[in-house]
Amino acid sequence: RHRGAEDVLIVGIHTRGALIASELGKMIEKFEGIPVPVGVLDIGEYRDDLDIRGARTPKQSDIPVAIDGRSVVLVDDVLYTGRTVRAALDALADRGRAEQIELAVLIDRGHRELPIRADYVGKNIPTSQEEVVRVRLSEADGEDGVWIERIDE
Repeated sequence: RHRGAEDVLIVGIHTRGALIASELGKMIEKFEGIPVPVGVLDIGEYRDDLDIRGARTPKQSDIPVAIDGRSVVLVDDVLYTGRTVRAALDALADRGRAEQIELAVLIDRGHRELPIRADYVGKNIPTSQEEVVRVRLSEADGEDGVWIERIDE
């Protein structure tokens, strides 16, 4: 879609989105032959459910280049309601004006509450509201895998 990677910036949402973004950056660099900047975004202060989840210790955002005029690929592990992506879009908008923003997710489980869709999806996994999708990555969790777990009442 990008006809090369010169203006592409990959930004992963803390924590697992950032790990996936890093791997994507390495793969694209190998394929395209040029390094692709990869950033990390903490969206904690932009969430609309702070009253439910409570405040948490902020993590460090690090976007190595200006986003102005770039094609930004926002990366997360699981797309569910769309609220995390909405918060990430707000966080990116505070940092500049991208030429375009695309969304890449490892898992799309459905149940959107906002009109948000992924441009790149690793796997669509239909789930019920009584289930949760857990992505574990060796860098953060010591193992790689995707689990669907039933929420206990």
